Amino acid sequence: MNGRPASSRWYQKLGVLTPFDPFDTLVTSPVVSPFVLAIIRLLFAFYTLFTLVFIFAWDGIRTHTAGTLLSYFTDLSYIGFCAYFWAAGVQSLFYILRKERSFPLQRWPRPLQFLHLLLFSTVTSFPILVTIVFWAVLSSKSTFATAFSAWSNISQHALNTVFCLFEILLTHAGPTPWTHIPFLIFFLACYLGVAYITHATQGFYTYSFLNPQKEHARLAGWIVGIGVAGVVIFSITRTLCVLRNRFFARWARRRGHPEGESIHSEQLDDWETVERPGSTLITATAV
Repeated sequence: MNGRPASSRWYQKLGVLTPFDPFDTLVTSPVVSPFVLAIIRLLFAFYTLFTLVFIFAWDGIRTHTAGTLLSYFTDLSYIGFCAYFWAAGVQSLFYILRKERSFPLQRWPRPLQFLHLLLFSTVTSFPILVTIVFWAVLSSKSTFATAFSAWSNISQHALNTVFCLFEILLTHAGPTPWTHIPFLIFFLACYLGVAYITHATQGFYTYSFLNPQKEHARLAGWIVGIGVAGVVIFSITRTLCVLRNRFFARWARRRGHPEGESIHSEQLDDWETVERPGSTLITATAV
């Protein structure tokens, strides 16, 4: 262990194993073929990109508020959501074109591998947070006042969670390690800076519950509560990924597919080994 560079140990803790994704979990699914998975991801990518472009154009032409697009957590998280499906869809497509032998991310530098895993952590946590906060706190009669508002709100505050659950429940991706939690908290904290910079430069609060003149002492509660909610959601979605893997491992065994069962079982062992405190194992390799 002492002979390994410190950076290598940190990458292991962050989920970047060596070799990277030996079982091709990032580009496969337990319920559909790699080809179908690639098509679904690319359809999600096209839809989310169309949604972003259409909303940006609508706000620019009809309401002249396109300049505020990057001020809202909903829009920022949706951009990340769109980026993930493009990245995952393209990797899945290359996996098909290379006859299911490999995909480019497996040979890319480790920082890019980590960023892809971290992006997965955000898109399986933040969309659910956005959906809960919007429908519980922010929705109003204007949510479905027009065809555009109805479609945009359903796309950004409902379908986002549907797409997210597809990745969690019906692909082999994840679970990502607990060490991603500080990064998620950091991103949420950074958004607070965006929100208050927006108020200082454009004169409005992106979300009413961030207004200290209105919320007073409750503002701290909102900030801490949303941070805690983000951690709880990550914990739940990560647990769902673990349970999904165990379920399909047993399902494969019952159907007489020992290879599939072995892949699921060894994948779980890899994650548990990497995350076990005090572990002396550096790499989780597959043979």
